Amino acid sequence: QAMSEFKDIIEANFREYRKQFQSAGLIIVASLILIGLFTAVYTVQAEMQGVVLRFGKFITTVEPGLRFKFPFGIDRVQMVPVRRQLKQEFGFGTQGASNNSQYSSPREWEHEKNMVTGDLNAASVEWIVQYRINDPRQFLFNVREPGNTLRAVSESVMREVVGDRTVDEVITIGRQEIEVVVLQRLQELVNKYEMGLSIDQVQLKDVNPPQPVRASFNEVNQAQQERVKLVNQANQEYNKVVPRARGEADQKISAAEGYALKRINEAQGDATRFKALFSEYEKAPEVTRRRMHLETMMSVLPKMGRKIIMDEDAQQVLPLLQLSEPTK
Repeated sequence: QAMSEFKDIIEANFREYRKQFQSAGLIIVASLILIGLFTAVYTVQAEMQGVVLRFGKFITTVEPGLRFKFPFGIDRVQMVPVRRQLKQEFGFGTQGASNNSQYSSPREWEHEKNMVTGDLNAASVEWIVQYRINDPRQFLFNVREPGNTLRAVSESVMREVVGDRTVDEVITIGRQEIEVVVLQRLQELVNKYEMGLSIDQVQLKDVNPPQPVRASFNEVNQAQQERVKLVNQANQEYNKVVPRARGEADQKISAAEGYALKRINEAQGDATRFKALFSEYEKAPEVTRRRMHLETMMSVLPKMGRKIIMDEDAQQVLPLLQLSEPTK
């Protein structure tokens, strides 16, 4: 009887343990299902591309949206910001950046921006490189630490370009050319290394001489700017006075030429008229002489006012005078 009771107790415990194991199995299966669902669904943000890796091997890239992958770590997805413009700062740093390679540590800033120019002068150059990721696969797998690699390449190219120019070109007139040349050479190296990057812009920020000579250099720049200002003022005054004087001279020359042309035409007209009169005079001298005399008297006498003309044969004058009219 004791054995029977012991056997019943064992069977009861076994049934209890089996129920517990079944419950635990259900819980484990449910947990696995939930974990599988949780790890199989992911979202790619609007500015990202997802790079899918299966057991560490590249499979494909996916666009933004809700996506699915093999769960339990079989597939892993790395997000790459292909639609965001990234930048790197050299010689200074903007705090709060999300890009780990945007700027270096403050103790390296002085080393980054101190450079030697082609004429063996020193210059302090700060600049920015703006870029985008255009090939996520190359960016992740072709180069180890692509952000730091880009920093090293950018600094090397900038030092090379600055070393080919004088300090005046670096600080003043050659800034734009330096930006263009650095951009071209940097893009060539990035393409050569297959880093999957596109360089958008290289921009020089503060470019100054070293601190010990900065005050003297600024004085020289101020003197040069003052010289340019005075030259521009002189050119402005010259452009205002000289054209006006030239205009007045041209006006006087035109007036003189018009007067000369007028006098020449009048002289030619008088000569032509005289020749015509002389030709008529030769044909009938007496008639022409009398006509010329009468025409001359007709033009002269009205200008003489009230006159009485007598010849030597006149005997009486009074009956011819009109005393009732006042004489002029």
